[in-house]
Amino acid sequence: MRLRHLLPVLFLMGPLACATGPGHRAATVTDAAVQRAPGELRVMTFNIQSGARGLERVAQVIRAAVPDVVALQEVDVGSTRAKGLDQTAELSRLTGLKYRAHFRTTDLFGGAYGIALLSRFPLEALAQYPLPVPSGAEPRTLAHAVMEVDGREVSVYLTHLIRRPFNGNTRMRQSAYVARLLAQDTRPKLLMGDLNDGPDSRSTRLLRRGLRDVVAETGSVGGTYPLPAFLPTLRIDYVLACDSFTPVASRVLRVDVSDHYPVVADLRLKLDAVAKRDGPAVAESDAAGRITGAAP
Repeated sequence: MRLRHLLPVLFLMGPLACATGPGHRAATVTDAAVQRAPGELRVMTFNIQSGARGLERVAQVIRAAVPDVVALQEVDVGSTRAKGLDQTAELSRLTGLKYRAHFRTTDLFGGAYGIALLSRFPLEALAQYPLPVPSGAEPRTLAHAVMEVDGREVSVYLTHLIRRPFNGNTRMRQSAYVARLLAQDTRPKLLMGDLNDGPDSRSTRLLRRGLRDVVAETGSVGGTYPLPAFLPTLRIDYVLACDSFTPVASRVLRVDVSDHYPVVADLRLKLDAVAKRDGPAVAESDAAGRITGAAP
């Protein structure tokens, strides 16, 4: 059986664990340990709650899943809450995903708070676009990076929309902005993150007009935000992909390391997906490493 047919079977059997023993740190995932058929890509989205339950535990979950790219939400850099740690850099070190980018949305607890990417592919053309929010509300952002997969450029977008409950009209405005921006990008593209709304909500349906809900299409639907026992678990974390990708498999990891469950998905980039070098305008990082982008 060819490798590309084995991948979904192996994936659905459970995460690929890195063995550890008492008092031993799990080995990091290196490029040599990742074997993918041409065009195969494993991605992950994870709201890590600023590592409140232990950053090492977050890293263990990521290592076990062996992803190529991870979209992270609620990530601190230099805050007192994070004990001054750059959580993006530390997770990069602990997982072996050596390429990283943090996108600041606001300052909290004396540090930068926002969303981040980890990748085994170089991240290029980094850009950041502020999303519309009501006056006085927490800033929200859409981040963008370009990476090369088997010689083809792929756009990775990540976001964390305004919080629940309520704010439905604002999430609609944010989703409309995101959809409009992605429509300008002719590369194969993914959108990952915490959308803070269910799959049948107006805001999520709007995004699904141009993107495929990978978890729904692979039949492994499960909640990602656990609530008290008498309430159902919400599905608010997503991997969405354009038609240049074929969804292969997906899994919601029910691990107690954050107030969200991470989502992992296997995708196959179609052979006729041609790399494009045009797309949304990108921005350069400033001297402090922050990324900014002008709204289109």
